[in-house]
Amino acid sequence: MKKLLSEVILEIRPSEKYEKEILDKSNSIITQINKGMKGAKAVLAGSGAKGTWLKTFDADIFVKFNYSRFKDKSNKLSDMLEKFLKKHFKIIRLHGSRDYFQIRQQKFTFEIVPILEIKRSEQAKNITDVSPLHSDFVLKHKKLVDEVRLTKQFFKAAKVYGAESYIRGFSGYVCEILTIYYGSFLKLIKAIPRWKDKEIIDVKGYYKGKDVLMEINKSKLTSPLVVIDPVQKDRNAAAALDHEKFEIAKHRAKEFLKNPSKEFFEVKILTEQDVRKKFRKNRLIMLKTKPLNKKEDVAGAKMLKAFHFIEQELISYGFKIIESDMLWHVKDSSLFYYTLENDKLSKMIEVFGPPLKVEKHAAIFKKKHKKTFVKNKRIFAVEKRKFTVAGDLIKNIIKASNVKDNVNSIKLI
Repeated sequence: MKKLLSEVILEIRPSEKYEKEILDKSNSIITQINKGMKGAKAVLAGSGAKGTWLKTFDADIFVKFNYSRFKDKSNKLSDMLEKFLKKHFKIIRLHGSRDYFQIRQQKFTFEIVPILEIKRSEQAKNITDVSPLHSDFVLKHKKLVDEVRLTKQFFKAAKVYGAESYIRGFSGYVCEILTIYYGSFLKLIKAIPRWKDKEIIDVKGYYKGKDVLMEINKSKLTSPLVVIDPVQKDRNAAAALDHEKFEIAKHRAKEFLKNPSKEFFEVKILTEQDVRKKFRKNRLIMLKTKPLNKKEDVAGAKMLKAFHFIEQELISYGFKIIESDMLWHVKDSSLFYYTLENDKLSKMIEVFGPPLKVEKHAAIFKKKHKKTFVKNKRIFAVEKRKFTVAGDLIKNIIKASNVKDNVNSIKLI
């Protein structure tokens, strides 16, 4: 196990050349901002500041505005920063809890985020203001940076990494907290299969001897895992995590412990050909989709909405889905696929009605349907299906506003 994990670390660590190249470009942007902006200071942020970044990464830069001077102008920070950046860089403004900016230089993407410089989380005027305090906490555990990398890569390969609304998985910060709490990647992986619903991780021991579920606002406790933010004790850092990703993480950890291999750290990107090959014996519906021209989180959430709408429509018309997924490899295209038990249905369908003893509803059901019959003291109807071929149904579904309004384009392939 030790040998395996050492080999994985060497493979997932960014090369010195790549790291130097992106840091040089980051420092160039930081220097230019610091030379020209008054009352604000740019610093490297995110996994770059913590040293927990993986082989390929984008760099975040925080522009910290002086708290006493700008605390009452929190909603103006983005505009002030934009005014300066526009003079020196080609930027894209992105909407968030506080708008931020993107600078693209060759293969690198830099996100420039305006924040207030705070010393305590209670001073924050926006959730992003607290982020440097997260970095400060992680930096106290520098010896665990490679262990954190293992955790992040393992979750990435399991497709449970990322707190975005279209993923609902483990954020980078949650990966860092969990690794620090358990002390190593392996100790974390051994603990994951034992996690129960509403498992509580309280690395700072804020609620020692207290019932966390009674102390924290219930709206923050809908996730199956409750990770108390070490710098903001009333916040559940894992609030975005859904039950599906929680169960996948438990299953993957269990399988890894049974049979450890590098495969558990390999991010497998399925192509159209891979999907067709994998499901050649099954009926396959595949759609090529382009996301809306919006912030990645928003565009992804919209696409996911369209994906689930198509899935539910297939099921409601009587098609049984074996497996389905949304594959988003690049920012300008994605694939939806649905493998079906059968892509053709009978022309007629039995419609389930109420029990005969519920006379009022039975009478309404009879009035609604022309052909009815009784079976096991319940009324049924026989109706002609509107769609019997899955492909025909799909062509109709993708015209619906629930699909069209949530993607840029979509077509059956």
